[in-house]
Amino acid sequence: MQNGTRLAAVDLGSNSFRLEIGRLDHGQIHRTEYLKETVRLGNGLDASRNLTPEAMQRGWDTLARFGERLAGFKGSQVRAVATQTLREARNRDEFLLRARTALGFGIDVIPGREEARLIYLGVAHLLPHSDAADRERRLVVDIGGRSTEMIIGRALDIEVTESYRVGSVAWSMKHFPEGAFTPAAFRAAEIAAKAVLDDALGSYTPDRWDVAYGASGTIGAVGDVLAAAGAEPNVVTREGLDWLLDRLLKAGSADRLRIDGMREDRKAVIGGGVSVLRAVFDLLEIEEMKVAQGALRHGVLHELLERDESVADLRATTVARLASRFAVDAQQARRVADTASALFLQLEPTARGGNTQSRTGRALRKIDWAAQLHEIGSQISHSEYHKHGAYILGNADAPGFALNEMQWLSQLVLGHRGKLRKLGTAIDDDTFVVQLLALRLAVILCHARRDPDLQGLRLTRLAKGVFSLTCPKDWSEAYPQSAHLLREEVLAWQKTPWRLEVIDTAAA
Repeated sequence: MQNGTRLAAVDLGSNSFRLEIGRLDHGQIHRTEYLKETVRLGNGLDASRNLTPEAMQRGWDTLARFGERLAGFKGSQVRAVATQTLREARNRDEFLLRARTALGFGIDVIPGREEARLIYLGVAHLLPHSDAADRERRLVVDIGGRSTEMIIGRALDIEVTESYRVGSVAWSMKHFPEGAFTPAAFRAAEIAAKAVLDDALGSYTPDRWDVAYGASGTIGAVGDVLAAAGAEPNVVTREGLDWLLDRLLKAGSADRLRIDGMREDRKAVIGGGVSVLRAVFDLLEIEEMKVAQGALRHGVLHELLERDESVADLRATTVARLASRFAVDAQQARRVADTASALFLQLEPTARGGNTQSRTGRALRKIDWAAQLHEIGSQISHSEYHKHGAYILGNADAPGFALNEMQWLSQLVLGHRGKLRKLGTAIDDDTFVVQLLALRLAVILCHARRDPDLQGLRLTRLAKGVFSLTCPKDWSEAYPQSAHLLREEVLAWQKTPWRLEVIDTAAA
């Protein structure tokens, strides 16, 4: 990217939405604007894990304001990510439909470990770089509204990531519902947090890290309060946490809390945040934690800067790892991928050249990934392996991918064979249908597990919703099984709003 290019990251957190805008200057990103609004999206999850209309409206209103500020930005300059609340929300698709329109850009719902990875990158990029600093083993902790991420790494290399469903908003709602601060409430909140975080004991023991850093949210707020009370700036200690707990108990409630350094919007969730932070200190035997300047949004910005190289490589590695783990037939996967790509390019020639900044270029790349993984379920059972494969991809730990991206790949794998009605509303999307058609035809043409003869085969779009595959003279006689499977494919599409025609030039 050129110097002066503007980049923007939007973080749809459970407590706050944030917009970070930076300008590229010789490989560094310098902040030009930062907006934060307390949305409390996490407070809006009801007992059925649906977002309430009021919570959704708060989110839409905030994103509309962010969207106005982002007017003029290109798609390649902006990335928006959503975290735990939208991972949990059953009606997230309803929220995201209007949210993307309000913001004017796509929104990726990222898995917990992907969130952790990006948090670490944000922290690491904003720490001083030196030989000594790059050698230190870092524990990074981020206590958000509904999840807590923990990461161990060195310099920009990540060793362990995990996300736990415990956070300041969730714990405040559960253990301090009326905002009352009592010794019994804090004891119960800390015990409950330790029960969730107990798994961390095996991976984040003190012998595995040298320095502990706290990112964003709760830890930054606690650091501000302690600094205002005269403690060392940007450091949280056990002694400081004990002092803060005493102040909260003396206040008795969030409404009566008067303490220097604490913003008004933080008071409602400070009880839950402090109880989780104290649990982390106890479990991991932390004596001192440094407050980091970097956070999730900074990791997103730096990956925007390097997205073509680093993330593409990371995703390719993830796909290769999954294919290897499930013993996919690499030759057949590559054969189907090449055939599907060739057919897709006949319908979408603008994707030629692999420009991943374009819509068609991104669609072409997803076809390649789906084709490489289309037989991933065969190791479970050959019978209905496409359903097993779809389940694996819908639930896999996939670094570099957002949840909605993995869901898209899952649907492509699910739909690459068999009836199409099982895909539900996905079949209404034009881009998805073009990808799916190319993939299904490729699987048919490669059914003999050898390179297919594509000479003279031509896939075109005749009209809206109608596709045509033209076969050269004598092709059907040369490949009777393929011709039969294509006739079956025509029937499959007749049960959808789309149509496929197979034209045999010899018969014509």
